[in-house]
Amino acid sequence: MDLFAHLSLGLETVFQPINLLFCFLGVFLGTAIGVLPGIGPLGTIAILLPVTFGFPPEASLIMLAGIYYGAQYGGSTTAILINLPGEASSAVTAIDGYQLARQGKAGTALALAAIGSFIAGCFATLLIAIFAIPLTMLALKFTPPDYFSLMVLGLVASIALAHGSVLKGIIMIVFGLLLGTVGTDLYTGQARFTFGMFDLAEGIPILGFGVGIYALSEILKGLEDETPREPLKTNISALLPSRQDLREAGMPILRGTFLGSFLGILPGGGAMLSSFASYMVEKQVSKRPETFGRGAIAGVAGPESANNAGAQTSFVPMLTLGIPSNPLMALMVGALIIQGITPGPNLINEQPSLFWGVIVSMWIGNLMLVVLNLPLIGLWVKLLSVRANFLYPAIVGFSAIGVYSINENPFDLIVMSVSGAAGYALSKLDCEPAPLLLGFVLGPMMEVYMRRTMLLSGGDASVFLTSPISLGLLIAAAIVLVIVLIPTVNRRRAEVFVEED
Repeated sequence: MDLFAHLSLGLETVFQPINLLFCFLGVFLGTAIGVLPGIGPLGTIAILLPVTFGFPPEASLIMLAGIYYGAQYGGSTTAILINLPGEASSAVTAIDGYQLARQGKAGTALALAAIGSFIAGCFATLLIAIFAIPLTMLALKFTPPDYFSLMVLGLVASIALAHGSVLKGIIMIVFGLLLGTVGTDLYTGQARFTFGMFDLAEGIPILGFGVGIYALSEILKGLEDETPREPLKTNISALLPSRQDLREAGMPILRGTFLGSFLGILPGGGAMLSSFASYMVEKQVSKRPETFGRGAIAGVAGPESANNAGAQTSFVPMLTLGIPSNPLMALMVGALIIQGITPGPNLINEQPSLFWGVIVSMWIGNLMLVVLNLPLIGLWVKLLSVRANFLYPAIVGFSAIGVYSINENPFDLIVMSVSGAAGYALSKLDCEPAPLLLGFVLGPMMEVYMRRTMLLSGGDASVFLTSPISLGLLIAAAIVLVIVLIPTVNRRRAEVFVEED
């Protein structure tokens, strides 16, 4: 009965005119950003964080959430039509979606992607609503060492899901943790790594850092790409799939929904991991695996369902534990902190309208996305014709105005510029910014819980191992780290033996 009361509160919150408007703006912008390659929801949310400061927290978070799961819809459009994923999680969709488009089935592929995403999004939101309270009650039993160990697991998982060198992933995390220590010590009031600059007394501005490391660096990388993109000339008028298509897509949609719902909750998980895992599962269980890569319907329906489910269930650890499961959730935490709200297990009691409003808005947003996406496919494709020399300067200008408007401090613009240049340099070194951002956001929180634990235990560090929850989380982190390191060790061994031969 309590669940229905909470959902009623969420409906009441969402159907306030400003929240309904922001839900629509979020899914509309998310779809548009998903269509446009190179920007992505991370950069968009980083750009819009300053704007949300002047609006109620419910409207702000509803819009930012809509951008995230809306981008999963939009990314499939260009992946299917022109073999160009607008969002990283749609890269798998392009494999078979583009082949279907070449066979004259673009409308079918787009419709199945939208249907699968809608079903998965609704189911994932239902899971959040059902398990939110039990997870929150569990989180309330967490002690300071448990929280610290949970954050360690989250950081290790971010290494596991990062592409490229494990060593570079660890370096990025440590670098992020170091950047998080800049500012005034919470317990002693001592300035740390501020170099005498008053502007760093409260730490590196998270807005300037986030906008620079993602939005600005992505634009700098985008300026290098001068490849012309021509939309696929194909008939997309027939949007209704046949009964045979629906039968082929049914089980992949269900499997992708369940898989994405589970993987989205895990630290470091989310839409991209879910879509890749779903594609591998569908290829393994298929009776005709040879059709994958040549226009398999399951190769579109499964991953598209999984990435949307993963995107929405990734809100679970952020809302219930206050722990971001991926870089985008880290920016969501930043959005709440800007509003003076501390994410965590007390959020559901202190801000019930915000908590349940965001959850219910996902249902409304998914319905809006189905209505928006299919009729506006022509518009989304035309967005690809916007020239970069018009688009990128507008984004940079909008970012600078937004970052400056929060504190009206030119130093924030300096941070944005330096972070953008650093992000661009890191991309050239094949270092992903995701572990860096997670380390930067989680670092101060980890320090607080670690020092609080040491104060309560009288300096006895064994408390991290005597607490059952903390011990379990640390063991899980160690297992994940070993799994990540094994391929690297085997590759090094193979290289050594080859050299000896």
